[in-house]
Amino acid sequence: MLPGERMKEPIRYVDALNDYYGAMGNPPYKWTVNETAPLHRLDKPLSECRVSLLTSGGVSQCAMPAFNPDARNDHRLDSISRDAAVDDFQIHDSYYDHTDAEADINCVFPLARLRELAASGEIGSLAEHFWSGFMGRIYNRSKVLEESGPAFAERLEDERVDILVAAPS
Repeated sequence: MLPGERMKEPIRYVDALNDYYGAMGNPPYKWTVNETAPLHRLDKPLSECRVSLLTSGGVSQCAMPAFNPDARNDHRLDSISRDAAVDDFQIHDSYYDHTDAEADINCVFPLARLRELAASGEIGSLAEHFWSGFMGRIYNRSKVLEESGPAFAERLEDERVDILVAAPS
């Protein structure tokens, strides 16, 4: 902070959302609190880890159906080849300004950056697939916890993924 500058208040995201949706007559959202999510140190150096990527930013390959930009509870999960062309994507999400991401998909789906890290040896390798999904506002948490999440985790295990880079939008 520079001399004479005032400290800015942080955005109270949870409060703002509750106020916004409360004004429409909705009850306060029950936010998930992960009290049992384990923190786990890597068992090997980053340079030996297999990495995958997940974006929730409404990103799909041009040949795939677009995401519904106003989706609610969308558990769709697209598998994207790690070799997909960076100019082969479309973005459909009405909840954020994706002008910059349309100019450079790496803003919300950093596949080129991960390829560079793998090529330089910073990370060991890339998983066979990257992922786009869980787009939209998901309010049915039990489905994530009991179905969608475990199914996705199984796919990551099948590809022997050590690290998942999550790029929420």
